[in-house]
Amino acid sequence: MMKDEEIMGIPKQGLVIAIDGPAGTGKSSVTHRLADVLGFIHVDTGALYRAVAFLNLEKEAELEEEIAATIARGVHLDFRRIPGKNPVNRMMANGRDLTELIRTSQVSLAASRISAFSKVRAALIGLQRRLGCSGNAILEGRDIGTIIFPDADLKFYLSASLEERAKRRLIELEAIGVDVPSFEEVKDQIRDRDHGDSTRAVAPLKKAVDAIEVDTSSMKLEDVVQWMEAIAREKLGLEKNV
Repeated sequence: MMKDEEIMGIPKQGLVIAIDGPAGTGKSSVTHRLADVLGFIHVDTGALYRAVAFLNLEKEAELEEEIAATIARGVHLDFRRIPGKNPVNRMMANGRDLTELIRTSQVSLAASRISAFSKVRAALIGLQRRLGCSGNAILEGRDIGTIIFPDADLKFYLSASLEERAKRRLIELEAIGVDVPSFEEVKDQIRDRDHGDSTRAVAPLKKAVDAIEVDTSSMKLEDVVQWMEAIAREKLGLEKNV
């Protein structure tokens, strides 16, 4: 793991917004849309761990620290933005598009497990910091405001009820056309991931003391984005859309 001074030694080239929270709270959708309306770079740090997890599973290798760390150190990961009316960020690994492949329940659980490996985090932490420091950026994950960008200019922590998060996860799985487990199975998977993410020894999921919490349980996506946009523009001195 990089030392704190090494992480902070990578200087910011613009404003940084950190968005943390457990699975199913709407982080990816909110971050994507907020980045669009603010004109910021969107960095999905969870996708980096998912990509490593997918490649580990694809090799049919055990989810062991040395294997996962070797993959993380050897793969070139980046995000490719596809322009258009609704711009999309694609997760690329050595030029290969893994965007849909990394969204299965199996990959989600594997990602939670390997994200607890200190050597995997050490291999990816510098990349996350560099991606976020390249300009005005919004990063989503579980330790952005606490570990990767404790110096973020604005921090949010998204939350939602377990039932609502399970509903959203089912809709997501149906949309990408994978085998869909039962509602109770999805709840159990999310509960297990919450436990793993919040109790791991390395960079556990927790709310930064200076983060603004947003409970998205009963809020529409558009309302969450508008509310967070208003806060971002006010606190960061950004001009409002005309």
